Amino acid sequence: MVQTQLDVALELPASVDELAGKLTYVTPEHAAMVAGRRAFFKYRDLGLTDATGGLARAQVTCATDVMEQTGWHYHICDVHFVYALRGWIELQFEDGRTIRVETGESLYIPPGLKHNETAISPDLELFEMSVPAKMETVACERPAHLPADF
Repeated sequence: MVQTQLDVALELPASVDELAGKLTYVTPEHAAMVAGRRAFFKYRDLGLTDATGGLARAQVTCATDVMEQTGWHYHICDVHFVYALRGWIELQFEDGRTIRVETGESLYIPPGLKHNETAISPDLELFEMSVPAKMETVACERPAHLPADF
């Protein structure tokens, strides 16, 4: 059998038991609610952080009865991806775009891109994933080239 570069890089465990021990299955009834970046959202942990040793995070972000603009910020991470399960969220970006992500739509936000979450629907539920699991959020000023009312 020819060993590929990928096989060598992964160093796959010899035992199926070891792999099966990392298998993570989470039901809505057993998904832990965890603290997150914003006090006005609820976060349901999907077990990926523990399963990957912090390599990646997956969660469901849910609206509460309160919505606050997040203020301008950016993230330090390799990947930040959201998929709207229900409702919508509106974001402003430093390139002047405003995007409303609605049910069934997704958004990848490149690391370092400044943005501001400005509005959500009361029924918002987002699948959110980041790499690494600990994604840093850095508050910043509204980009100076944007109009004051943006």
